[in-house]
Amino acid sequence: MEKFVLVIHIIAALGVIGLVLLQHGKGADMGASFGSGASGSLFGVSGSANFMSRATAVFVLIFFCTSLSLAYMASHKNGNGSVVKALAAKVTTPVATPASTETPANTQDIPK
Repeated sequence: MEKFVLVIHIIAALGVIGLVLLQHGKGADMGASFGSGASGSLFGVSGSANFMSRATAVFVLIFFCTSLSLAYMASHKNGNGSVVKALAAKVTTPVATPASTETPANTQDIPK
């Protein structure tokens, strides 16, 4: 189930990226408004939403829902209520070993 939601999440993310890059920006007519009579288009009425803006809204909604779903699944995977607690349980602190204070056994053979 988690892999299925992840695939839908990635498709929605790519859809949002593609549709946002293909759309015509609101500030694209800004240069024309300073030299011509089309100043109403700068901050004026945006008009009705077209197919691309509606599709972007749908992909954003899907992306948002899958993000919440993946976060919920990750936090309840092992019965833990928190992602931070689950990660903290995985982290183990290394046990420090004391330095050896013993001298080697054959130190009598070393000339002084």
